Amino acid sequence: MASSSVSSMILFIAAMLVAASVAGTLVTSVGDVSGSIDARSADAAETIDTEVDVISDPGSDAVYDESSTTVTLLVKNTGNGRLPTDAAKPDVLVDGQYVGASDRTLTVLGGGSEWLSGDVVRLELNVDLDPGEHRIVVIINGDREVFEFYV
Repeated sequence: MASSSVSSMILFIAAMLVAASVAGTLVTSVGDVSGSIDARSADAAETIDTEVDVISDPGSDAVYDESSTTVTLLVKNTGNGRLPTDAAKPDVLVDGQYVGASDRTLTVLGGGSEWLSGDVVRLELNVDLDPGEHRIVVIINGDREVFEFYV
């Protein structure tokens, strides 16, 4: 009888160790999933709050300056959130070619230091364009705006 109670005690301790291991693994997994959901929610909220519109006139001579090879776009924050004023933050493609941060500047018009909802920025791109049709894509926080014009 004593050996059966020792065996039962050993099985009980083994079952408790297995249960504790499983519980520890589940707690860690639930914590990881929770953190991932929080991060995705923050990214989704930022994407939802972000919306921009290029308000430059595609027919205007002010868009492209041949002598300085500069494209100037006016971009308005029409979303609900504050956008970064760092020229490296928006991704910019001109005719499918990426324009690096060193070849662009971003200036908030009106003298503000933040790009708030309703504010307009001047985005200047140093690119040499041939005569003809051109397409610029501006991407900020997942919002994509396309601007087409002729030189």
